[in-house]
Amino acid sequence: MAEKEVILTQEGFEKLERELENLKTVRRREVAARIKQAIEFGDISENSEYEDAKNEQAFIEGRILTVEKMLRNAKIVNREGNDKGSVHIGANILLQDMEYGDEFEYTIVGSAEADPMNNRISFESPVGKAILGKKIGEVVKVSVPAGVINYKILEVR
Repeated sequence: MAEKEVILTQEGFEKLERELENLKTVRRREVAARIKQAIEFGDISENSEYEDAKNEQAFIEGRILTVEKMLRNAKIVNREGNDKGSVHIGANILLQDMEYGDEFEYTIVGSAEADPMNNRISFESPVGKAILGKKIGEVVKVSVPAGVINYKILEVR
C-alpha cells in the first residue's frame, strides 16, 4: 500500500527539515542527559524524573519517525507556474465576509503545515476546498457547522 503524499510548500519542507535536525541533535541529547541524571538518583522503579524522561524520549523518537515519513512522502508545490489570479496551494489570499464585511488573510497550505492560529489553512479545510481554483472577484459559499458563509476573494498573491 502506497503511503499518502504530503503536500508542502518549500517553506514548510524546510521547517520540517530544521525540526528533524533539532530533534536528532539537540533534543535527543537533552533527554539522554535527563535519563542519565535520573538514574543517578538511585532506584528507578519509583523515580518520577526517570519516568518523565523516558516518556519524553518516546515522544521525541515518535516525532522523528513521523517527520521522516512526512519528508519522504513530501510533494513540494511550486508557486511559479500557477495562475496568479486564481487560488492555489502556497498563495496568500484576502477574503471578505459578504455578510459582515470583515476581511481575512490566509495562506493556503497542505494539511501538514496548517496552523489556523497563524492564518495558515489547509487546502483540505472547508474554506480551502471552497476557494481552491477560484479567481479574484468570485464569491464562494463555505459550509460550516453554523450554516453557510459567503466570502468574496479580494486578492491572490
